[in-house]
Amino acid sequence: MTRAAIPARERLIFAMDVPAADTARRLADRLGDSITFYKLGLELFMSGGAFELLDWMVGRGKKVFLDLKLFDVPATVAGAVRNLRNRGVTFTTVHGNQAIMEAAAEAAEGGVGILAVTVLTSLDRGDLDDLGFQCDVEQLVLSRARRALAAGCAGVVSSGLEAKMLRAGVDDRLIVVTPGIRPVENRPADDQKRVVGVAEAFGNGADYIVVGRPIRDAADPRIAAEAIQATIAGLFPGR
Repeated sequence: MTRAAIPARERLIFAMDVPAADTARRLADRLGDSITFYKLGLELFMSGGAFELLDWMVGRGKKVFLDLKLFDVPATVAGAVRNLRNRGVTFTTVHGNQAIMEAAAEAAEGGVGILAVTVLTSLDRGDLDDLGFQCDVEQLVLSRARRALAAGCAGVVSSGLEAKMLRAGVDDRLIVVTPGIRPVENRPADDQKRVVGVAEAFGNGADYIVVGRPIRDAADPRIAAEAIQATIAGLFPGR
């Protein structure tokens, strides 16, 4: 089990994967206090009014994970990270090589936690072959996680399937954020391939889990969120 001292209700990050800021506000109102931590992704951020939405969420006492997967020349990524330092963002993501991760971590200066993407949970072995990666998924994830820690990143985004291996092979200081959580049966059209359940993810060593569609598409999103929160509370009693 993960060792990080994190309030149990903050361990669930809801992926606010909706197309517009007004839709996001309505869904956040509906979720109420069932969700403390939100992930804002690329689609929503490109829809307009994203920074106003970010300020609105932070003003309501919510934590925000800005998942933009920044990938550009190091100086440009550093500049983007500096622009986030005073916006109340808890985490943001970067892709890229050592120089990009180092530039992002240095620019953050403790103001925002930099998470390095290891291997997207939408990719499987066949996809990695197509991309030219000859090593297996676990080796690639472990290599990128070690490089992220050396670069000064706060943590990584990694499938729960690799979380146990990361805990065994990387310093415990590294935060592990696990997307692709499916507390209910996957839908046939689901584009996530390397997925785990809530208890398995935390049992393998994840610090946070990211859940989107199982909450967003539920008949009652708040009830779905509270059910996951109840599972987490059982895993981390007293927190």
